[in-house]
Amino acid sequence: MDLLRHLRHFVVVARELHFGRAAETLGMAQPPLSQSIQRLERELGVTLFDRSQRQVGLTTAGQLLLGEADELLAGERRLRHLADRVRRGALGVLRAGVPPETPAVTLRALLDALAARAPGLALDLHELTSAEQHRMLADGRLDVGLLHHPVDGAGLRFGEPVDVPVGVLLPRASPLARPREIALADLAGMDLVTAPPVTAPGWHEHLLTVCRQHGFAPARVRPARNPEFLFGLLLAGGAVAVEPAALARREPRVAWRPITGTPLVRRISAAWPIRAAHPAAPMFGHLATETLAAPDEPGGPALLAPAARPWPVLFEAGRDEKLAR
Repeated sequence: MDLLRHLRHFVVVARELHFGRAAETLGMAQPPLSQSIQRLERELGVTLFDRSQRQVGLTTAGQLLLGEADELLAGERRLRHLADRVRRGALGVLRAGVPPETPAVTLRALLDALAARAPGLALDLHELTSAEQHRMLADGRLDVGLLHHPVDGAGLRFGEPVDVPVGVLLPRASPLARPREIALADLAGMDLVTAPPVTAPGWHEHLLTVCRQHGFAPARVRPARNPEFLFGLLLAGGAVAVEPAALARREPRVAWRPITGTPLVRRISAAWPIRAAHPAAPMFGHLATETLAAPDEPGGPALLAPAARPWPVLFEAGRDEKLAR
């Protein structure tokens, strides 16, 4: 027996005290409504309506049960509303990962957007490399992350990717910093400072491949896990890095110059498991795309979604499209 459905019928009849009007309010025929009330009376073992007079009236049992029925139905509405919020990802805890180099202004914008969209959602945020996020997504310790491409997409669903322009970081006093842009071939003989390959293997391999294709075979590839160490290696001389412009703003003695022809961009997208996905993961991915695709500051370089970018991206044909889906 669908007790709540029969209780809803009972409450409407009790309010109208007329089976015809109640049936019209409920959008149903009168005979099924009468049968529903009779079945409820049999289930509860009491008579709810006095049908002995021309006008329908509530019995003592009906009067006493009406308040309880109202409370039960209000509780059902609250329960359904709560379940709907959980289903939409507006409640609960979302375990999310972001790359360590995420600019503060970008992270703040993402957190503000998430708080505005789902104020009841608790965010358990972790600073993790792409490789760490990939492992934690695979074994269920993370609900959603922001990954650098190329990346193995097995078992993952990806949000809309965003392409971040990268350029050359080098000492501001270096003669190479004088032009407004730098060709990769002009860096021949220099060391390349970049994150260790274990942090984002796909990006590391792609970066070295494109550098070599454009005439820059680094004398040495020197790993740097944090910006301060990277800046130290650059300022010591003989080394450059290929990074987004936002990183250069942390160190006034370092300059950022775009690369001629823009052969490199850093592609980022949200990713979450296909199986048992957290309800809030797609929302996080959508907000991350909007945040990353916005200009990082007035006058700064815009971060554009792939469909709008004016530069080529040298990813393997087909593989990248598969990752974006």
